[in-house]
Amino acid sequence: MYHHSGSVARQAVGSGAGVLDRTAPDTEAIVFQRCTWCGTATYHRLLCPVCQGSELRTERSEGVGTVRHSSVVHRNTPAARNVSLIEMAEGFVVRGRVMGPLIGIHSGDRVRLSTAKDPVRGEPVFQLVDEPYRAWT
Repeated sequence: MYHHSGSVARQAVGSGAGVLDRTAPDTEAIVFQRCTWCGTATYHRLLCPVCQGSELRTERSEGVGTVRHSSVVHRNTPAARNVSLIEMAEGFVVRGRVMGPLIGIHSGDRVRLSTAKDPVRGEPVFQLVDEPYRAWT
């Protein structure tokens, strides 16, 4: 049976595992973990998905990434909303929302963190870095 000490539990709660980090009143950032054994970056995990190591150090993301996948969701909401998987520059993937027209968000678009925690859904909110060039616009 696995028993963990109180210091490990306090570290996991205090480290902000995969949540927002407020270093200054106006600055928000996504906090992620990096495995000390293999260097894999993960978001909101207890173990490394590659080597199953439990020694994860907390790091602050720069907030820049690329849309890997984007979907429009019509369920449990009064209006359609965007749900996207964002691959961050540090190498981890996070689920969040990209601001902008729902039809204008595509895989490969570059985004920057706008708000680390949406007050309604509690997920990160991103904005497009470059205005997308599309032939129909």
